[in-house]
This record gives sequence, C-alpha cells and structure tokens, in this order.
Amino acid sequence: MALSSSYVLPINRIPDIFNKIRDGQAPERFSNQLLKDWGFTSTNDRGFISLLKSLGFLSSEGKPTQRYNDYRDHSRSKQIMGETLRDAYGDIFLIKEHPTQSDKNAIEGKFKSFHNASDHVAGLMTKTFLGLLNLADLSKKPTNLSGGKEPERKVEVEPSPHPNGVDHGVSGLHYNIQIHLPATKDVEVYNSIFKSLKEHLLEK
Repeated sequence: MALSSSYVLPINRIPDIFNKIRDGQAPERFSNQLLKDWGFTSTNDRGFISLLKSLGFLSSEGKPTQRYNDYRDHSRSKQIMGETLRDAYGDIFLIKEHPTQSDKNAIEGKFKSFHNASDHVAGLMTKTFLGLLNLADLSKKPTNLSGGKEPERKVEVEPSPHPNGVDHGVSGLHYNIQIHLPATKDVEVYNSIFKSLKEHLLEK
C-alpha cells in the first residue's frame, strides 16, 4: 500500500489551496510564484507543492496532472479527493475504511511507526491528512478492487467456412478462448493482443 509523508504547516489553509485549484485555470507549471500570486506568501506555504506532488496532482516537474484537472470539476471534486486519499494514504484505510477525526491517535501512531517519525512530525502528517479528509467523499469505493487486475474476459470464436466451400464436419465446433488481459492503461497493448488473435485464429 502507501502512506504519504508530506505535510504542511499552515493546516488551516488546506481548503484555501484546493479552492484555488478548483476555481482557477490549471497553470502550465505550478510554482512558488503562483503560490504568491494566490496569496500564499509564507515560506511555509511552499510545502503545498510537495504535498500536491505526493497526492498525484502535480508531476515531478510541477506540471498539473489529469487528477488536477479532474478535481476542477465541482461536481466531482470531493469524489476525486476521496480516490486521491485512498491512493496516497492506503495504509490508513487498512486501519479503518472510513477514518474520522476521532481516529487521530491511531492515524498518528501509523505515521510514527511507518516513517519512524517523531511525535511532532507524525502529528503534522496526521493533521495534514485530516485536513484533506474534510474535502473528501469516501462513500464511493474505488472502481477497481482487484489489485489492478482486469476482469476475466471470454471471447467466443466460431471458425469461418472453408475457403473452398468444403465442410469437413466441424462446422458446429466452437472454441471458447479465455484471455487474461494485463492491467494497463496503454491501449496499444490491448490492440496488439487482439490483432495477434485475429491473425492467428480468426483468419486461419
């Protein structure tokens, strides 16, 4: 699983930064200057960039990701944050499926043991997580609960008639082929699999 170690000191400004993200246009690159333009002028506010990277809102180069843009949809922002927390703080959800403020001590203990953090730092990590939790909707579970595996798919293949019109007595034969597709978002992988299937089975 996962447990982000990022934290911010201005906990009370967590809603403000995400309101700015949701209501504004996505920048080409998220920078300290942008934070200043948004009114986050303290040196402590720079921690928001590291936090956004750990949450998957920014790439390592500071460029907004698809998750950043998805969050800008007001109708889905809370759901996106819920999915984000399950990804970035997966180990906490092993403790409790729907953590709340009342679970603060257990959450803090998890941060402390997982990251070998001091009481002070573990407390800041916990406050950061709980601050984000206030912006999330955890009522909808992730769509893929099988550890990244795609559901099994079955392909029914019926052989084409013999090219010379000769029936060899197998016209009623059907093949039941099960294909276990790899977990990937690369469409070309699937295209290659089905192209190979077509060339080697369907066109014989």
